[in-house]
Amino acid sequence: MHRVFLLLGSNLGDRERNLEDAQNELKSSGLVILKKSSIHETSPWGYLEQPKFLNQAVECITSFPPFELLREIKKIEQKMGRVKTIIYGPRVIDIDIIFFDDLILYSEELTIPHPLMHLREFVLRPLNEIAPDFIHPLLKLSVSNLLDNL
Repeated sequence: MHRVFLLLGSNLGDRERNLEDAQNELKSSGLVILKKSSIHETSPWGYLEQPKFLNQAVECITSFPPFELLREIKKIEQKMGRVKTIIYGPRVIDIDIIFFDDLILYSEELTIPHPLMHLREFVLRPLNEIAPDFIHPLLKLSVSNLLDNL
């Protein structure tokens, strides 16, 4: 079994319901949610001309290896109505793999830890609620230290 941290985000439709539906879909796919942060409303990042996001971090246990987990996540996003538009654009749901155990992985399809997570308060603040002492496997700093360094 693998310990993974995911970040959920939504800025279209019923944002809170979208986060809840995403968690239910993750559970239906076989993931066990151990912890979840409170919901944070955040300004968009990258492309600014869009509604505010709701973001939530979840800690899960899964038997999926990384690429299978990514495929499951993409299926959930598609099922929930996510449509690819512009990079960092508006979306019904976004599910990002932030950490997968202490794995370091680089590929065209997937990079773990998430390559920009340490620069994004909307990732670190909810993650800090559920895993302040988790150590970033590349940067060798805890989530709380990463948040302090922003």
